[in-house]
Amino acid sequence: MTEELLEGELVFSGRLLEVHRDRVRLPDGSEGVREYIRHPGAVAIVALFADGRVLLERQFRYPLRKVFVEIPAGKLEPGEDHLETGKRELLEETGYVAREWRKLGHIHNAIGYSDEVIEIWLARGLELRAQKLAEGEFLE
Repeated sequence: MTEELLEGELVFSGRLLEVHRDRVRLPDGSEGVREYIRHPGAVAIVALFADGRVLLERQFRYPLRKVFVEIPAGKLEPGEDHLETGKRELLEETGYVAREWRKLGHIHNAIGYSDEVIEIWLARGLELRAQKLAEGEFLE
C-alpha cells in the first residue's frame, strides 16, 4: 500500500509554501511521480460568544477571486506553538482575546496534494481589544 521515495526535488520555495516533485516506487514495483505542497501548518479558531454566536470574518481569497465568510485562522510561524498561533491570529484578525481555550482536533484539508494540517481550537470568554492586522491583510 505504501510508496517508496526514490528521488525528490524542490520545484519552488516561497514565503508560504514549497512545491515538491518526487519519483516514487509504487506498490506493484513500477515508478510514478508525485507533486505536492509542503505547508507549515495552521490554526483555526471557533470563537464563541456567551450567547452562542460564532465570531466570523469576511476575507477576499485570491485563488478563487471571491470574498469568503470564515472562522479566524492563520499559519504557524517557525517554532511557534499551536495555541500561541491561535491566540495571535484571533487578536490580529478580530481584535478579540479569549479566557478559555480547548483543542478540538485537526484536519488535513487537501491530502491529495498537500501536507498542511490545521489544528482547530475552541475559544470562549471573548473580550474585545484592538484588531492588529498584519501588513497586507484586509478583512472585516
